[in-house]
Amino acid sequence: MTVCRLDKFISSQLNLPRSVCRKLIARGAVTVNGAVLKKPEEKITAETDEVAVGGEAIRYQKHVYIMMNKPKGVLSASTDKTRKTVVDLVPPALFRRTLFPVGRLDRDTTGLLILTDDGDFAHYVISPKSHLKKRYRVLLDAPADASAVKAFRDGITLADGTKCMPAELEISQENPYLVFATIYEGKYHQIKRMFGTLGLGVDELHRVSIGEVSLDENLREGDCRAMKNDEISLIYK
Repeated sequence: MTVCRLDKFISSQLNLPRSVCRKLIARGAVTVNGAVLKKPEEKITAETDEVAVGGEAIRYQKHVYIMMNKPKGVLSASTDKTRKTVVDLVPPALFRRTLFPVGRLDRDTTGLLILTDDGDFAHYVISPKSHLKKRYRVLLDAPADASAVKAFRDGITLADGTKCMPAELEISQENPYLVFATIYEGKYHQIKRMFGTLGLGVDELHRVSIGEVSLDENLREGDCRAMKNDEISLIYK
């Protein structure tokens, strides 16, 4: 069970400054299990106590998990002094100050990106030991062929000598410039570097899925939504 101060609990769940929470408590706007509490230092049990602000009950969430369709030109980072980050795109209703992206997509890469404040979840997703697949749609500057499929399957050695795990490559029957690559790790610029060793350049890169969870087709670039419990379970087993 999670025991915490009343003002800290409200601040974390409603994304409000602690000073605002203390004022709400002082003027009697906060109830716990139906009783008005006026001391911000009062201890509550987050999972079991019923907290309401202005008569509206707060549904406790220990962590948040957000699915985003990352657009081009945005950094996969929590903060940056000069450039827009993926956290900047999160609407107030989903925002938490401790949010961070799970892994990274290059600035010019689009597609599925998960944001959370759960460090254990993030470690699981990005760890090669989890063998969690990441699938990408890739538009190349030249057609791929069977030799590229074999190279992916055998495990490509990058230009600096780094050995990649065996991966999968599917070539579109309609367009040999369009391929789908599935990897089970997340090295720096891995997809682009893998194709680079084959003499192929990447014109467009879009992440389609992580594990068994695919990007919601209703999300436009830059949009995001809370992940469903079954989506989280499909990834974090």
